[in-house]
Amino acid sequence: MKNSILGLAIITLFWSCGNPSKDEADNYSGASWTDGEEPHLSNIRQLTHGGDNAEAYFSYDDTKLVFQSNNPAWGLSCDQIFVMNIEEAAADTNFRPPMVSTSKGRTTCAYFLPGDSLIVYASTHEGGELCPEETKDSTRYLWNVFNTYDIYVADLEGNIVSKLTDEPGYDAEATVSPQGDKIVFTSDRSGDLELYTMDIDGSHVVQVTSGLGYDGGAFFSPNGKELVFRSSRPKTDEDIAEYKDLLSRGLVAPTNMEIYICNVDGSNLRQVTELGQANWAPFFHPSGEKIIFSSNHASERGYPFQLYMVDTSGQNLEQITTQSVFNAFPMFSYDGKKLIFSSNRNNHGTRNTNLFIADWVE
Repeated sequence: MKNSILGLAIITLFWSCGNPSKDEADNYSGASWTDGEEPHLSNIRQLTHGGDNAEAYFSYDDTKLVFQSNNPAWGLSCDQIFVMNIEEAAADTNFRPPMVSTSKGRTTCAYFLPGDSLIVYASTHEGGELCPEETKDSTRYLWNVFNTYDIYVADLEGNIVSKLTDEPGYDAEATVSPQGDKIVFTSDRSGDLELYTMDIDGSHVVQVTSGLGYDGGAFFSPNGKELVFRSSRPKTDEDIAEYKDLLSRGLVAPTNMEIYICNVDGSNLRQVTELGQANWAPFFHPSGEKIIFSSNHASERGYPFQLYMVDTSGQNLEQITTQSVFNAFPMFSYDGKKLIFSSNRNNHGTRNTNLFIADWVE
């Protein structure tokens, strides 16, 4: 749900909290970032140049990325899915990767399937060719949970080869197990936003979570036995009533989220973070013993969002990034040697969010 999460950051940065001053914008733009200030990240390379680019995920052979972009220079008005060769993109600032979605509706959350010749992603295109209209609220940021999202499989030429979900309501946020046997996704088919798994052909759908609130953005552990995800679970009567009311209108207010882990079948559920504010975009460290995620918990004005890492026990919190007001959507390569993430560093004071790849240093 990149359009929603990235929107949260942008709204928080520039609308809910007011525009930063010119000096603040220059300071946070990341125009003068250096590798040495982020010791876990070496040889940082920028892969996109313009628009909002996010949710970039590696192919199984670690040579390609699938991601979503709304770059207006590519004629886009809302997010569509692209596949890039990493080395080609790193070598050419004008590189334009091929689109692999239909160019219709809005898309989100693409991921490679085993073999790297097919991808899975969510799209609203069967509900209309135009971008679905987002709800605007001047007092807070709201996510639209579009009921026209379904999950599709496409080849790298953009041909849809199968449709994996066909239930009424929201089905999106699909990611694939490193073992290549399961897909996890978020759906409101139960009346709440819960996690589900299915086989990669769409069969054997199993509900994983059942607690009231939004559960989403899930990823498998390296051994495929656990899931990490973000959750916004209301506790008070007032918050519960508000959550239910918003969801009935296809909306979620995502200002308070924490990181959770559970077994793939939903057992052994535990909360990893208790930091407050928005903690999201989690991904397992290659060891399976740590989680990297994005958070604004240390922010007084809602920003910046930086990457942090924490043990799966919730101990030993460590800040990973320091540059710019927005860093999110981290994924480790399958060989554990590289990290891809989205950031608005080096954007020369614009609101562009681009993809960056770095060598990971333990």
